[in-house]
Amino acid sequence: MHSTIRPNSHVALRLPSGISKVIEITPNTTINLGKYGTFSSNLLLGRPYYLTFELLDKEDGKSRTELRVVPASELHVEVLGNGHAPTAEASDEPAEGGPEFDIVGENGEVIMRNNRLTVDDPSRQKLSMAEIEELKKAGAGSGKEIIAKIMGSHEAIEEKTSFSLAKYTLRKSRKYLKRFTVLPMDVGMLTEYITERESHRVMELREESLGLICSWANVHHGGASRVLTAEDGLSQIGGARWLVVDDTGGLVTTALAEKMGILYPDEDDDQNLTAEEKDAGAKEGGEPIQTTNGTTTSTNLEENGDTVMAEPEPEGESTTQPQQQHTAIDAPSDPQPRPRRPPRPHIPQMSATTNTLTILHPNNQPNLSYLKYFSFDTGAPTTSHPLYKHLKSLSWLQLLSPEDDPSYSEPEALTDEMLAGMKSSKRGNYYKKRRRWERTTRLVEETRRGGFDGLVVASTMEPKTILKELVPLVRGGGRVVVYSPNAEPLVELCDYYSKERRTAYVARQFDSQNNRSNNGSSKVKRERDHADDMYAASTDAGDEDDDFPVNPTLLLAPSLQTARARQWQVLPGRTHPVMTSRGGAEGYLFTATRVLPFEGKVEARGHQRGKRRKTAATAETAAPE
Repeated sequence: MHSTIRPNSHVALRLPSGISKVIEITPNTTINLGKYGTFSSNLLLGRPYYLTFELLDKEDGKSRTELRVVPASELHVEVLGNGHAPTAEASDEPAEGGPEFDIVGENGEVIMRNNRLTVDDPSRQKLSMAEIEELKKAGAGSGKEIIAKIMGSHEAIEEKTSFSLAKYTLRKSRKYLKRFTVLPMDVGMLTEYITERESHRVMELREESLGLICSWANVHHGGASRVLTAEDGLSQIGGARWLVVDDTGGLVTTALAEKMGILYPDEDDDQNLTAEEKDAGAKEGGEPIQTTNGTTTSTNLEENGDTVMAEPEPEGESTTQPQQQHTAIDAPSDPQPRPRRPPRPHIPQMSATTNTLTILHPNNQPNLSYLKYFSFDTGAPTTSHPLYKHLKSLSWLQLLSPEDDPSYSEPEALTDEMLAGMKSSKRGNYYKKRRRWERTTRLVEETRRGGFDGLVVASTMEPKTILKELVPLVRGGGRVVVYSPNAEPLVELCDYYSKERRTAYVARQFDSQNNRSNNGSSKVKRERDHADDMYAASTDAGDEDDDFPVNPTLLLAPSLQTARARQWQVLPGRTHPVMTSRGGAEGYLFTATRVLPFEGKVEARGHQRGKRRKTAATAETAAPE
């Protein structure tokens, strides 16, 4: 993740009210924060994250709003201590209803005042709403003067305790201060932003559930050193490859990609930008702009339309010599033509062999809309983004029945003479179809070979139908994780992979083998085998499938768990759960380990020492008779 704000990137602005607003920092645009005001997006470019800015009022002669960085001492003034809290003084005359103070020290000093005599009445505020609106229109002090006048006009401000005064001040600050904090758009921030607005689109998925999914699936960054080759010599085993079924709009995919280190673009991409991309964020008219490294530079438009960046001058040097050099450079009337750019090399999409994510989806394109917050568009991906090569998508039709998919059929091969006689547009379409067919064929064959390190499922489809097809593609020792907002589908899944069903499944297979081997006539055996094969092929939902919809010998140690982090308010004397936290589904996880079942029957035989001793003792006692 980048440490500074880059152009065309998404950030989250945390407003004083606690609401987060996600925006895209596009150069030379205006950002509107509603009642807090507007400002130019160029004021944030190149600034570090986690800074709190304050919108200053427009001064005379200025048409744009400026920003001020709020220091940490001002932000945490309530924690460090301030002089707004009234000092509690001892009173010789107690109140009529009882003692005036609840907590008193050993020497009689008042430690904490109660709110027994506090009357919360709106009439105690001298300022009316019309006067407050006039103060807001005047815009003095970015809301500070408004808060000071409101607190000064309160008749019962001295009766408030330190706790009630802090809450009152915080409530007014959230309402009138024009501040915001710039936060980076990471997976945690995106999850919080989505769950507050449209949690149903992500299956009520929370941040702690995402952490459990990544932990139990053992998602990590891997390399070529851990790649093994199967016995056939073609299939790949391992290599940090995960199979994903994501119906959350790409939220699970973003969490997995972040753990694997392929979610954020590389910082070296800024150095490889073209001149047009670097000049896209420059202002017109030679106004100062904020660069990526935080320094201020200016632009001057020449007659030929080129943008020249003026470098900062060293201290103590005159500007005469640089101006002369600049004039000498611009003297020639015939500018030299720019050299043509070399053609960009073709980078195959989805070409990575290690550290990959393979997404299975039911449509023509996967629904990964939330990847746009990380500068990746599945419809028009950027070749420099790590997900361009490491994120692979495959439809269920291409996996289960690739012959029925049109993109799997090889287009007609044309000779070089035929391609030379075609138009450039038709020739480009031909190469595009060939590349799409090669990519689809390579991806289908690679996925059907299996050998994945794990399987992660977060789908609205029935889990047993998904695991029936995808569990055999996971290598031995791989992890299988299934998320569901409700527990009932996963409880059924735990029963299908339970020890009792596995025992019954193995016993049924052994009995069927014994019955076939004990047939006296080979003709009867062939007829019975043929009948069993026809029955297995014709009955897809018979009694056998009802009892064993999945192969229970492929997964070991199935478990069901849940975890939900409750928010607590932790303050001196006021620690309690947050009563306004959102509800929703709990969210459950099914976890298991992929195993390779042993072919044949497993028999366990002991030494049977006790039985032999008993038999020998019986023989000795029977001998004298």
